[in-house]
Amino acid sequence: MIEMVSILYSIYLLVSIFISVMQIKYVKKAKTTTAVLLTPSEFIKSGDYSIKKEELEVLSKIVDYLLFIFWIGFGLKWLESMMVIEDILIKSVVFVNVFIIMNWFVTLPFDIYQKFKLDKEFGFSNMDARLFINDTLKGSLLFLIFGSLIIYTISYIIENFDSWWIYGFALIFSIIILINAIYPTLIAPIFNKFKPLEDIELNTKIENLLKTVGFKSEGVFTIDASKRDNRLNAYFGGLGKSKRVVLFDTLIEKLTHSELIAVLGHELGHFKHKDILKNIVMMGSIMFFIFFVAGNFPNELFNQIGIENSAYSIIILFLLISSALTFFLLPIVNLVSRNNEYHADEFGSEIGSKEDLVSALIKLATENRHFPLSHKLYVFFYYSHPPLIERLKRLGYK
Repeated sequence: MIEMVSILYSIYLLVSIFISVMQIKYVKKAKTTTAVLLTPSEFIKSGDYSIKKEELEVLSKIVDYLLFIFWIGFGLKWLESMMVIEDILIKSVVFVNVFIIMNWFVTLPFDIYQKFKLDKEFGFSNMDARLFINDTLKGSLLFLIFGSLIIYTISYIIENFDSWWIYGFALIFSIIILINAIYPTLIAPIFNKFKPLEDIELNTKIENLLKTVGFKSEGVFTIDASKRDNRLNAYFGGLGKSKRVVLFDTLIEKLTHSELIAVLGHELGHFKHKDILKNIVMMGSIMFFIFFVAGNFPNELFNQIGIENSAYSIIILFLLISSALTFFLLPIVNLVSRNNEYHADEFGSEIGSKEDLVSALIKLATENRHFPLSHKLYVFFYYSHPPLIERLKRLGYK
């Protein structure tokens, strides 16, 4: 059985690296051709960034694979031998936390390199060491408190219910919904300063836009995203009465009012078409499948690894193989998502205008320095949004 799990993860690694290599080769060749959407210098620069980022991703995947081999080969057996805690639920919390923290320390250099070397080299990151440490400490504290509570609860369910995976799925899925509901009002403000939009004219335009589609929210807010990053973005956060319209300060600085309305119109298209609900159902189905697999791990697998068939070992194996299982389902999810994006573009262009949406999308590509060309296989697996050129063509841009 352990051979099957190892083969699955190996196939996942090889396929994902193959796709990355194809993307790197494609971009290296494409950036020597006539510039598209960007100026020639920015076209080359964004291509270089795309290549370096993908090379870093390949290295990260190889390290993840080595970690997988380490844990499956002898790491889990060694870690279990170090645990002398009798209470199975407390043991699960400590075991899983130690596993996650050890993985985090191994992969931390990639995060540091991304933020402090690669992103700074290409003019994206404004992160400094103090802010990075502050973010890390806040995130770690939140995880240790709430993550430990979740691990404890799911361990209790595993130890006390035969069909634990059904109840476990219901618990985790409910928690994800709850996090989405409270994120804009309770979680995001821990990391960013939120304040009501000060531009009264723009605020009025946005409020009128929301009324036309029946979108009720707490209001329009801006966040100080520029202290970390120069990229542009906006989102609708929360569920039910906690919904907020959140604009990055970088976005307000770079886009005109008409362009902002077009971008928000696109996002409201997702609301109008109930894409958020569809995504919740789709992701819930994938999660249910993974929980089903975890709930039916055979005893042989635990025996071959040399660990007990217990709550903590099931959670660890769940974490180890979930990325591989999810990877092969990504094309289906992204195919649906790309189709939704086209419909949202249509809605956004009707709410505002095609010209404003086209102009906004080009500005987003320019400011975010996103390389506009990608290998078809890379798009198939990873793109939740259609390639920008395809979106612009649908909007009549030539």
